[in-house]
Amino acid sequence: MLAYLLRRLALIVPTLFFVSVIIFGLQQLLPGDPALAMAGEERDPQVIAFIRHKYHLDQPLPVRYGLWVAGVLHGDLGESIRINRPVLDLILEKLPVTAELAGLAMCFALLIGIPAGVLSAVKNGTVWDYGANVFALWGLSTPNFWLGFLMILLFSVQLGLLPASGFVSPFEDLRQNLGAMIMPAFVLGNAIAAVMMRHTRSAMLQVMSTDYIRTARAKGLVERIVVLKHGLRNALVPVVTLGALEFGQLLSGAVLTEQVFTIPGFGKLIVDAVFNRDYAVVQGVVLFTATAYIVLNLLADIAYFLVNPRLRA
Repeated sequence: MLAYLLRRLALIVPTLFFVSVIIFGLQQLLPGDPALAMAGEERDPQVIAFIRHKYHLDQPLPVRYGLWVAGVLHGDLGESIRINRPVLDLILEKLPVTAELAGLAMCFALLIGIPAGVLSAVKNGTVWDYGANVFALWGLSTPNFWLGFLMILLFSVQLGLLPASGFVSPFEDLRQNLGAMIMPAFVLGNAIAAVMMRHTRSAMLQVMSTDYIRTARAKGLVERIVVLKHGLRNALVPVVTLGALEFGQLLSGAVLTEQVFTIPGFGKLIVDAVFNRDYAVVQGVVLFTATAYIVLNLLADIAYFLVNPRLRA
């Protein structure tokens, strides 16, 4: 296991290098000139020249890439050209909001998707199976923004139980924080739960037809033990991968959901940066997201060995 993890760690460096090249290169293809956008309506040539020099926009592309990478290696992701704040500070400011939303969404997804998948596989061909598949189809087909508007209309406008939008830090008021985050978290978790249900069901159906499951039943083990200990544990391997990828996607920012519920997370940050041609913020957020994906995949590989003993050999 140690040798395998060391090989995976060795692959992270070239992977991040190619990711950084792609991020920086594609960023330059965005239309518009950030120096002209910052100069205002008058666009004084001296001001434009000063901006280009300050942010190295007058340098060749390879030089600008080298300066950016050197800053990243020293923990400097650059400075926002719109609000004159370090990009790292903006990321650290928005990260707790998005991380909380992603964590709550994954809790909903796991609590709904995995039990529904197991139930559908165990009760294959029954009304429970059909009901779970209808739920999965509904979750996959329902747009997040539409479900968000319906939940706001029901729980906020009609019933007055939850706030329609906004964000309150859990350190200020935990109750208001959970009240504001529960609807967007359910909206995001609902779609992921549908995907997890389908993958869990497929994996469970495959595992439950194997010889060791029939042997466990022939030994007289209780069906609950057969399903949860022998079946689910081996069926969780593809689900772990899916969970890591979905959590990484949530960390990148749920743009539409954050816009609907007015949550100041990564989604709003990246949208504002793109529209304002704030290159440094876009590059910093995308690089952080890519790094999070790589780290989560590494953690998923570690979880494989904990979930499935056969992989330890």
